[in-house]
Amino acid sequence: MTMTIIAAILYIVTFLAGFSMLFLHSLHMFQQNSYKPNVQRKWLKEHAGDMTGRSLAFLLSIPLLLFGGLPGLFAACALNLLTAWGNRPREARIPLKLTKRVVRMMVTAGVVTGAFLAAVFLLQNLLTHDNLLLSVAVPLFGVLAPEIVLLSNFMNRPVEKAVSRHFYREAEKKLESMPELKVVGITGSYGKTSVKHYLYKLLSAKYNVLMTPGNYNTTLGVVITVREHLKATHEIFLCEMGARNVGDIKEICDLVHPDYGVITSIGPQHLESFQTIENVVKTKFELADALPEDGIAFLNYDNEYIRRRETGKTSVTYGAEYPGCDYRAYDISVSSKGTSFKMKDGSGKAWEFSTKLLGAHNVTNIAGAIAVANRLGVSMEALTMQVRRLEGVEHRLQLIKSPRGLIIDDAYNSNPSGAKAALDVLKQFDGIRILLTPGMVELGEKQYEYNKIFGTQAAGAADFIILVGEKQAKPIKDGALEAGFDPDKLFVVNGLKEGLSRADGIHAGSASKVILLENDLPDNYL
Repeated sequence: MTMTIIAAILYIVTFLAGFSMLFLHSLHMFQQNSYKPNVQRKWLKEHAGDMTGRSLAFLLSIPLLLFGGLPGLFAACALNLLTAWGNRPREARIPLKLTKRVVRMMVTAGVVTGAFLAAVFLLQNLLTHDNLLLSVAVPLFGVLAPEIVLLSNFMNRPVEKAVSRHFYREAEKKLESMPELKVVGITGSYGKTSVKHYLYKLLSAKYNVLMTPGNYNTTLGVVITVREHLKATHEIFLCEMGARNVGDIKEICDLVHPDYGVITSIGPQHLESFQTIENVVKTKFELADALPEDGIAFLNYDNEYIRRRETGKTSVTYGAEYPGCDYRAYDISVSSKGTSFKMKDGSGKAWEFSTKLLGAHNVTNIAGAIAVANRLGVSMEALTMQVRRLEGVEHRLQLIKSPRGLIIDDAYNSNPSGAKAALDVLKQFDGIRILLTPGMVELGEKQYEYNKIFGTQAAGAADFIILVGEKQAKPIKDGALEAGFDPDKLFVVNGLKEGLSRADGIHAGSASKVILLENDLPDNYL
């Protein structure tokens, strides 16, 4: 075997290594972009500079292959390895999940790549006596790895649709076989996951309850929950319903047919896809529209958007601010140790509630859970005991004691209302108060405005501000500095780990440190 043949084989092997790493990175981002081609294309456009850098070595190898002879071929191998190294999997906030769909896409991409290389070598031998085709086509194919992700997804669409239809029908039949099951739909721009967890705890005092796990709040997530977790012994199914587009809630309702619906809040969330707040309102109220004639809509009347919208269905209202609520929390006392409040039942009797949970906004979420549980037959007496046992939801104002100080983990998502509430909680604590945040996303044209307001609010709540990501940091930094925050106490870092290291380096003296982690963006935003 000649040295040229050995070098050529080595080139193909190293090319496949570099291509595979770039493909996996692009596939990871596609998964984080919810497998939506339009979202992925927009992401690729916004990150064109980064993606060019990740594939630049492929382009640089073209002149080496054309004019460098055998030394150029070995140099191109080195550039391929550089591409593989630069795109190697790293520690991620949300790692790539090797789902069956991902595996199918990888297999399809492998077939496409193999067919391409075979075609190139065949044409090389049949049509030309030089290495022009091989030297140009193969590196350019490597640059197109992000497009191969989209091509694989397109080619697999018939299979994915067939798989989804099969799973959907299985879930549908399972639900139809349980006519006595009570389904409670829960949606909102924010607060829905917390209400779901609190309601699960309160209803479990009397019923066998299933809830959608984690953030399984899409149609596919609900289908998976029903197929894999719903048992004949379950009496109530708490179904969290998320949405990014008009019609998303209706699609879930068409599957589960909710008997009750909880709308926790409406606000400027996912405006990038919804475009207008009116579309957000319309979509959230698809849950109320789907209720049967004898169904009940539980509505957070502290929220103006909800208060202004008629449902045409029987409604039960709850809140902590609006005086006319059916279930209204009052005499609220909030401290760094927890929250207490009172609530009257239908007879006018006042009941006292206390919880370890932080924040006045959590009182509204608990009030909603109490309203639903009470209407479903759990006594107020039992509810007072259950509320005391409520645990914080992971990454939602969760208190964590650590060697670096007390951490308030509010890392799951962020919205203008929730961010302000988190800052209000931070203000309750003594010591050196540190805000660590990348800010808020998916707010469309309002993103700069809301993040700047957040920066202004942060200036009055934190002693130090650590911002993650130069691009994300700008509006928050602008708001904080305009509000008079000390620029020497504001830092911009590249990632969460660097941010925590910066927090560790802040000298607190004898005071304790309290670190608020507000939002933790997935990798496709940083």
